[in-house]
Amino acid sequence: MIAIIDYNAGNLKSVEKALNSMGQECVITRDFKEIEQADKVILPGVGAFGDAMDQLKKYELDKVIREVTAENKPFLGICLGLQLLFEGSEESQGVEGLHILDGQILRIPDQEGLKIPHIGWNSLKLSNDGRLFKGISQDAYVYFVHSYYLKAKEQDIVKATTEYSTCIHASVEKGNVFACQFHPEKSSTVGLEILKNFTEI
Repeated sequence: MIAIIDYNAGNLKSVEKALNSMGQECVITRDFKEIEQADKVILPGVGAFGDAMDQLKKYELDKVIREVTAENKPFLGICLGLQLLFEGSEESQGVEGLHILDGQILRIPDQEGLKIPHIGWNSLKLSNDGRLFKGISQDAYVYFVHSYYLKAKEQDIVKATTEYSTCIHASVEKGNVFACQFHPEKSSTVGLEILKNFTEI
């Protein structure tokens, strides 16, 4: 059973649908027991960093997230879910993230000819043998929707990068904590393969 954490941050149904399409049993929930008993946990999300942290704290989901990641249960953050795992974001100054991983979320720098938010398909440069990317070819394309990007403190946790105005840390892995800035559930067969790799951890 995979628990998809519900904290009113959208994008839940598309993740559930992608998992169901590969025969995975999952539940959208904010119930502590269900999250604690799940084999794996996913934190999806779209929206603003500060609002999302407010919602996590409102339902005390920050506590259960810290609990399951400390237990080394496989955990996947997607898009905003990646950003929340880090220390803080330029989007919401003064708001502390979950700080399960070290790094900052920065605004994508303006560059002539590039639109922000970054919406669309970009290729990934894979490195450091990420388990999510088993069987995925170098330069595979995935789908992004974001205005802010991760700069991780520890280079060795970065498993994929992409270029859009700057070098974006597109996916990280530390222990059994995984996160993707892109949307695997919207990234066609490549994205489904990434989700499949997560389900098999």
